[in-house]
Amino acid sequence: MTREVLFTLKAPYRDPLEITGFRFGKGEKACCIVGAVRGNEIQQQYVCSQLVRALRSLEGHGQIAQDNEILVIPSAGAGYSMNTGNRFWAVDHTDINRMFPGYDGGETTQRIADGIFRHVRDYSYGVQFASFYMPGDFVPHVRMMETGYQSTSLANLFGLPYVVIRPPRPYDTATLNYNWQLWHTNAFSVYTAATDQIDEPSARQAVDSVLRFLNRVGLVRYHCHNGYIASVIREDELVSVLSPTGGVYLSRKAPGSEVTRGETLAEITDPYTGESLARIPSPADGIIFFAYHQPLVMEHAVIYKIIKHAHGY
Repeated sequence: MTREVLFTLKAPYRDPLEITGFRFGKGEKACCIVGAVRGNEIQQQYVCSQLVRALRSLEGHGQIAQDNEILVIPSAGAGYSMNTGNRFWAVDHTDINRMFPGYDGGETTQRIADGIFRHVRDYSYGVQFASFYMPGDFVPHVRMMETGYQSTSLANLFGLPYVVIRPPRPYDTATLNYNWQLWHTNAFSVYTAATDQIDEPSARQAVDSVLRFLNRVGLVRYHCHNGYIASVIREDELVSVLSPTGGVYLSRKAPGSEVTRGETLAEITDPYTGESLARIPSPADGIIFFAYHQPLVMEHAVIYKIIKHAHGY
């Protein structure tokens, strides 16, 4: 293992921002794995740290394939925001993951994105531990955008329960995953159960899934169980449940839970009187895929996404 500072950005009133990478093996650029890009992605950085630990052990036992290099970047510019408790860049609230491929003469986050992308763009495989734009928890899954370069067969090699495919939206064209694919990297976004807190069981599952993938594409020798045969679903097939009103939010179901139509998913109460304002029923039989987890909720916010069972409503 070699530890390397990939990019440095000087700051006038504090230490320079350094983006550190860990290289395993030598040779062809085989796989790059990126962790936290946003300041609240604690779980994503933790998963990468555990992956560094595992790969270091594998390399020490000669279990990384010859003539191949694996690069792990636990924190891709998230350090400043993480230290100040902000999800986005602390100074101007811009999102580094909406700045790729970057511009070395642009705004701060554009220069950070450029500094990262120059190091990650030439790898055959790219894995990003990503987070959703809304606060909440997921069933662990692999997510891909339909760019014409996506491969669900490769996504199945992670052995996670689900592979989600969706068409890119205009703002997706500035994400790391999208730009990786434009550079002909097989890119995957891996979602664990948590973001701003550490969930050890799903972190272990995420580490195992990446090592399983690396084993199946011939980059490491790693013995583990086969994982899941993934169900491939399209994002527009998920049933969204919206909050009918704002208030104190009490969730009743966690991701992965089986639900039946009409079953209570959550309750919203008045923040002053404690009176129940709404009970939210499930609109379908299925499995909870995403669950909102903040104590307060706004009206018409997405609080659940459900994988509907094939027999319908």
